[in-house]
Amino acid sequence: MQKPIVWTKHAEQNLSEREIDRAVAEHTIREPEQITPNTPGRQIYMRRYHDNLLEKEMLLRVVLTETNAAIRVITLYKTSQIGRYLKES
Repeated sequence: MQKPIVWTKHAEQNLSEREIDRAVAEHTIREPEQITPNTPGRQIYMRRYHDNLLEKEMLLRVVLTETNAAIRVITLYKTSQIGRYLKES
């Protein structure tokens, strides 16, 4: 069973204001392309996707905390600077 995703008010606003599709955000959380540590207790989940509004490839970065019970989304944003954040392995 998958952990529930809990959206902070700030993250909910980001979805709307930054025109990020919730399904793309959830896909990034469930199947990240890369995970990097952030401040203590937080991680950044990242995934490339095609942004239909901008009509180009973008990188979605989701800052979250994870407990045994749930995944809590703190903030999220999209960027075109894929190479800056996504390190090739």
